[in-house]
Amino acid sequence: MQLARRLMAVREAVRDLRADGSTIALVPTMGALHYGHLSLVARGREVADHVVASIFVNPTQFGEGEDFDSYPRTEEADRAKLESAGCALLWAPSREEVYPAGHSTSISVSGVTEGLCGDSRPGHFDGVATVVAKLFNQILPDYALFGEKDYQQLAVIRRMARDLDFQVEIIGVPTIREADGLALSSRNAYLSDDERKHAVALPDALGETAAAIVGGETVADAIIAAKAKLFEAGFATVDYIELRDAETLAPVETLERPARLLAAARIGKTRLIDNIAVEPR
Repeated sequence: MQLARRLMAVREAVRDLRADGSTIALVPTMGALHYGHLSLVARGREVADHVVASIFVNPTQFGEGEDFDSYPRTEEADRAKLESAGCALLWAPSREEVYPAGHSTSISVSGVTEGLCGDSRPGHFDGVATVVAKLFNQILPDYALFGEKDYQQLAVIRRMARDLDFQVEIIGVPTIREADGLALSSRNAYLSDDERKHAVALPDALGETAAAIVGGETVADAIIAAKAKLFEAGFATVDYIELRDAETLAPVETLERPARLLAAARIGKTRLIDNIAVEPR
């Protein structure tokens, strides 16, 4: 696996990979890799000839008081995992390489950023959209793969790519879960043993809520019960539990077309997000 840290170097490496007409799949990450990330690499190898992964803890998507400084950075271990997974090239730039002195341009996506994490993390999706747009321009991938666990982020990137005419196919990859159902996340490392034991209440609550809605319970009543379950399990706050249209992310009050049940809640100092599909009968 090649490693590039400078823009000119990564562009040259990508040109070499494409020299025989090969296709490229991009897997953007912030490192601290787990099997969820590696499932993106595996899917990338299915759809393209080569996979390029990036590791960059993007400062512009962290708000004041969030965990940018403490976010886990494990590049050496990450490099070994990517190489074992068959990644062809790792793009691991410095902050200065991505945001050179005087950088003053950002991308804002409206509509799908409204509500959910868009409310609780102001400016977050501007940072995501900007850095992903830069990655698309740097690598010029044929495909880009993102996990469905960050479902609102996936919707933002799809909308941005469509609106700005990026010639890249965005592929969402299903959430990878632990045996008890907890979605894999780099932030799970923050959980104490006791918090980890109770964190499974989040996917459990989503599953029960989805079943209740499909069974005919009102969305509002089902969500009230889900929040109560989380507080009973020891969650300190619930940012949101909402049913949204699977494509537009518009709020859903009556289940008539494919939807997504999304949640964000905090247990201890750790903010967890999750979502599941909800299909009408």
